[in-house]
Amino acid sequence: MLMRLFQICLLILATAAMAAQERPNILLIVGDDMGYADIGAHGCKDIATPHLDSLAKNGVRCSSGYVSGPYCSPTRAALLTGRYQQRFGHEFNPGPPLAANIEVGLPLKEKTLADRLKAAGYATALVGKWHLGHDKKFHPLNRGFQEYFGFLGGAHSYTNAMTNGNNSILRGFEPVDEKEYLTDALAREAVSFIDRNKTKPFFLYLAFNAVHTPMHAAAKYHDRFASIRDERRRTYAAMMSAMDDAIGRVLATLKENKIEEKTLIFFVSDNGGPPVNASTNGVLRGHKASTWEGGIRVPFLFQWKGQLPAGKVYEQPVIQLDFVATALAAAGVPIDEKIDSVNLLPYLSGKKRGAPHDALYWRFGEQMAIRKGDWKLVKGGGRGNPLPEKPLLINLSKDLSEQNDLSEKEPKKYKELQTAWNEWNSELIPPQWKPAAQARRANRANRANQAK
Repeated sequence: MLMRLFQICLLILATAAMAAQERPNILLIVGDDMGYADIGAHGCKDIATPHLDSLAKNGVRCSSGYVSGPYCSPTRAALLTGRYQQRFGHEFNPGPPLAANIEVGLPLKEKTLADRLKAAGYATALVGKWHLGHDKKFHPLNRGFQEYFGFLGGAHSYTNAMTNGNNSILRGFEPVDEKEYLTDALAREAVSFIDRNKTKPFFLYLAFNAVHTPMHAAAKYHDRFASIRDERRRTYAAMMSAMDDAIGRVLATLKENKIEEKTLIFFVSDNGGPPVNASTNGVLRGHKASTWEGGIRVPFLFQWKGQLPAGKVYEQPVIQLDFVATALAAAGVPIDEKIDSVNLLPYLSGKKRGAPHDALYWRFGEQMAIRKGDWKLVKGGGRGNPLPEKPLLINLSKDLSEQNDLSEKEPKKYKELQTAWNEWNSELIPPQWKPAAQARRANRANRANQAK
């Protein structure tokens, strides 16, 4: 009898171990402030991005891949929760530590992808930029990540870890005096995590700060682009090349450890490129901080060798919050509540036809947009660009640059999209804090009033 029980226990343990081995690793890589047209797979000529291009060659490139916010933090909030960030008031960036109070961050009631995968037995780590709250209760180690190396705020120096006193490079909760060029350091830490967890399923969130300002390029990357005469563009190219090399190191580590085919990889930029870093969004109108295509359409790549087709271009509209349902489906983890995320695996593999979403939606302050099929209703602005009086109706299949307003020619379509957006908007809550610039002005005004 005891022998029989012992055999049953061994069988259960062996089955559990086999199930753990079969579950794929989840690798989420995020670029920061990249231009849509700045990778080779999108036609870039002056910056070589062979490792990013390899994801498109060996996986699926989503040509209509979007993010739900045209700004850093809101995009990340939706990316980790699988819910439109406006549902829980995370519409704007938290701002730097001195401008944000302790209640500003990803709400604690929101469950992250790391929370879900950790509960399912995955090893979890974040390497890089957090930008979802500065207070300890919002810290990655309190949001499902077992390991953390990176910084909590937005922009950070690439060359001097100690220049950002209120936004230190941290290992766990402790500041570290990192000496290596930051993009290289993030690659080092990602490789270390993979090497240490290669025999069990892991979730690695690798969030680069490249190519966000400040514009710091290491000489070994800068020297590659002597042919680029514009110095800002040359520095940007060097920073892009550094990130691409870093991604190459991570991909090589997966291959060396023979877990490449056991790893679902997703790459996305957090928003479109801004003018300040010399990025380019190609033919797309607008840039970071706008709901024009240039602010929300981004590089969007999947690779899962043996499970997803190689070299496929998927044209239906998809959005970054879909990664939660996709990753959890791959990991065999059920979702016990309604989220906005859609499992893309059957669509990307070709097993399922049609569009994953009936429509995609945006709200960013007074800016808005909705895409339904080829049609988009948009009221976009951005730095130095005034908002139009009313939304414009665009047919993206014929007008990707969003130059021709068809609202007067297509009044029924205009009304259809406006009604759909209004219904979605009625489900949202107000922003729980002001945009960072407004918060800083309010704090200065409060301090001035207190000093009187």
